Amino acid sequence: MRVFRAVVPSDVDLICRHREEMFREAGSPQSNLIAMAGPFRTWLAARVTEEAYFGFVAEEDSQPIGAIGLMVLDWAPHPLHPNEDRRGYVLNLYVEPGYRGRGIARDLMRLADAEFAERGLSYAVLHATAAGRRVYEKIGWVSTTEMGKAR
Repeated sequence: MRVFRAVVPSDVDLICRHREEMFREAGSPQSNLIAMAGPFRTWLAARVTEEAYFGFVAEEDSQPIGAIGLMVLDWAPHPLHPNEDRRGYVLNLYVEPGYRGRGIARDLMRLADAEFAERGLSYAVLHATAAGRRVYEKIGWVSTTEMGKAR
């Protein structure tokens, strides 16, 4: 039986593993994943504890099979949310390979939408992998013009 529960501090190891797998599957070099691991764990542990990072874990037979992380970002009013100075941010959506194609990512995204609405947020963003893009598009997400540059 599938259940969804809130992320708790004891989920840090799970979230770290999911994040590493997500980026590995997206083609990130192992050296970047190693460099990210420690700083991300430190960052995440603090934010989960203070509930600045929140989200949901999907479980089947008491075993985690997927999870989604969420944050509220302080953001200037924008044409897409002109009366709000915050936006939702979706990160670390990951479903274990053996459970993909069963609607788990879609269900996690619906929980995210409801959570953002509960927090008074009408706009949210995410960075999609090629594999995830079709899931997001099916539930109404659209591409934006965001770009990035590493220094």
